[in-house]
Formats: sequence, structure tokens, C-alpha cells
Amino acid sequence: MSTDLSAPLTTDADLSGEDLRDALAKPLGQRREFVRCDLTEADLRETDLVDAVFTDCRLDGARLDRALLDGARFAGGSASGATLTGAECADARFERVDLANTRWQGALLTDAAFSGCRMTGAGLTSLRGVGYTFAHCNLMLARCKGLSLRGLTLEGLRMDEADLASADLRETVWVESRLRGANLVNAAFAGADVRGADLGELTLDQARYLRGATISPAQAGTILGALGITVAE
Repeated sequence: MSTDLSAPLTTDADLSGEDLRDALAKPLGQRREFVRCDLTEADLRETDLVDAVFTDCRLDGARLDRALLDGARFAGGSASGATLTGAECADARFERVDLANTRWQGALLTDAAFSGCRMTGAGLTSLRGVGYTFAHCNLMLARCKGLSLRGLTLEGLRMDEADLASADLRETVWVESRLRGANLVNAAFAGADVRGADLGELTLDQARYLRGATISPAQAGTILGALGITVAE
């Protein structure tokens, strides 16, 4: 590898496929910043990237398992297919990043925030920590079994066909969001307001998992309509 990573700022570097563990082994005493770098399929496992900034970088297929990413900032760019199993991501920020098919099993996401991200097919099971948030993200087909979003306002989420089995969605408020075809088996909705979510055509069996939630008259009509019952005004 010819690129020198001893400086805090790295710009327009091609680091694709590189094993960067040794190069990033020694902390700089200040945050690292990567701008428009290609880190496709780079090996960043267990590296210290606390407070690092990635701007318009490519990390597709990168290996970030058990990396220290507390306070890191990702803006733009792509990390499609990257693995972050067991990564420490407390207070990390992801803005407008393509995170499709990323794997986060066992990651610590305390107070992490995802905004405007594409997260289709992402694996978000067995997460650690609380307070992580998602806003205006595409989580279609995401694997979110056991996800805890209790008490949050969920705005602009697309969760069509996502797996939300056993998710804690109590006291959530859904705004301009979609849950069409989502797996809601054993999800907890007590105190939730789902009037702002497109639920699709739920069967009565699926609707029972919304027990304790507030739904709109139109949503109730759709559920009853699936049973062949017409609601007259």
C-alpha cells in the first residue's frame, strides 16, 4: 500500500481491497478524516476509528467488524454490503449513506442516528444499546427482529416487507411511513400511534399484533374490508 495514513486527512485515495489494520493501528491523537476515498472491500476489522469522518467515500463490502466507530460521522457515499458485526458505534452519525445489505449483528448503537439512508435488506438483529434512531430511511426487506424503537417518532420510514418480529414498538408515533407486508409477529405496539403508517391490506390475523395501538378509521375499514365487512357511514 503506497498511501500514507499517518496524516489525519486522506483525500481521493484508492484503498480498495487493502488490509488497513496495521496502518491504522496507532492512534493519531486526533480524529481521522477520509474524503472521496475508495475503501471498497478494505479490511478495517478492529481498527480505532473513534470520531473519524468519512465524506463521500466508498466502503462497499468493507469489513468493519468489531471496529471502534464511536462518534464517527459518515456523510454521503456508499457502504453497501459492508459488515459491522460487533462494531462499537455509540453516537455515530450516518447521513445519506447507501447501507443496503449491511450486517450489524451485535453492534453497539447507543444514540447512533441514521438519516436519509438506504438500508434495504440490512441485518439489524441482536443490536446492543438504546437510543438509536432512523429518519427518512428505506428499510425495505430489512431484518429487524427484536429491534427496540420504543417511544420514538418514526418519520419517513419505508419498512415494506421488513422483518419486525418481536420488535418493541410501544408508544411509537408513525409519520408518513410504510409497513406494507411487514412481518409483525409478536411485535409490541401498546400505546403506539400508527395512523401515519401505510399498513397495506392487513388480514385480521396480522392486525391482532397491533393490539393496543391507535389506528385511523380508514385503516380499520381496510382491515374489516379484508373480512368482507362493509363499514357504513
